[in-house]
Amino acid sequence: MVRVRKEKEESDSKHTQDVFKNFFNRSKRKKQKFLPNNEFSRARKYLIVFAAVVCFLILVIAGGYLFNVAKGKNVQAIPVCGDNSFYGTCSLTKPYFCSDGALLEKASVCGCPEVLRREGDKCISDYQNSSKEITLKYILRGKEKEIDYVVYEGLVNYLFNLPKGINYNGNEKPFRRDFKLKNLDEKEQRELLLPLVVKIQNLTLVKEDQVRIAVSLVQNILYAESEKTFIMRNVVFNYSRYPYEVLYDNAGICGEKSELLAFLLREMGYEVVFFYHADENHESVGIKCPAKESLNGTGYCFIETTGQSIITDDSIEYVGGIRLVSEPEVVLISIGDSLGEELYEYKDADSMERMRNGGISFFRSIKFNKLKKKYGLVDEYNLG
Repeated sequence: MVRVRKEKEESDSKHTQDVFKNFFNRSKRKKQKFLPNNEFSRARKYLIVFAAVVCFLILVIAGGYLFNVAKGKNVQAIPVCGDNSFYGTCSLTKPYFCSDGALLEKASVCGCPEVLRREGDKCISDYQNSSKEITLKYILRGKEKEIDYVVYEGLVNYLFNLPKGINYNGNEKPFRRDFKLKNLDEKEQRELLLPLVVKIQNLTLVKEDQVRIAVSLVQNILYAESEKTFIMRNVVFNYSRYPYEVLYDNAGICGEKSELLAFLLREMGYEVVFFYHADENHESVGIKCPAKESLNGTGYCFIETTGQSIITDDSIEYVGGIRLVSEPEVVLISIGDSLGEELYEYKDADSMERMRNGGISFFRSIKFNKLKKKYGLVDEYNLG
């Protein structure tokens, strides 16, 4: 009985082996029928190579995306406008609405600031009378461009007639920052300056290019004192313009032009300071940036406003051979964003400083002429 069972098990095992053997042979014949062994091997190699190439491209694209994000580039996963408003939403700056990449006036949807009244989709100021159109020039990477802007004499007259001082209680002392914020925060002025910020934001989504445009635009405004004066306590004083008046006159001195630039950069969301050099009686703007690029380790990059110059270039020689050597007072105006780590201005400003300190040889003059064209540089600056 045991023997019969054993023979049966051996028979079943042999039958199973024969079944698998026949199945394998059939599969092999089918494979050979459709694709000979050498061709199948070659095709498999091609597939492996193709898969490897696809994986490599995916890695390159993903790596490039992450690299740009790490460098602070404007990689937009969700469509936005130049102020980072999402498509189809109202901007924080009334009455603007983000539509297909542009900020458009849409007061019927987004409303108006409290100091303006709504007329259709526009917000109107009581001081929008006696208008004139001005043309503001800027240079971006060697290309000169323009922005047309409408300004109003009504607001200029209003600003000129505002109180010139600040009232304090008791023994309070006035600070430089108080007077700066008084000029920057004036409500009627703000609403008629914000359209200029929006025009710049509509030109590009690249935040650092928005900064470059604002800086160049202010630098290209003529350096000149105001002809206006005012009397206080029987003393005649030279009049200091508000930022809006600098636009209207297309002129300003260092402090006035610096206030205009500070306003624009602040409204773009950046952290901004004023640098005041007491010994040289000179004022400039600082914008938050990497500490290694900043002025004297302050954490803010130097921006000259009296004429065209490179962001962070603090080795400028002014009229009369004057340079800024005193330790500046740093006056904080706003908290906000910082410039990135990899601006090309950092290297260009270093090149300018080396050329100034080492004289201009033949090869250096070639480099200087390239930078001069790139930024529209001038040879000397007024100081004041």
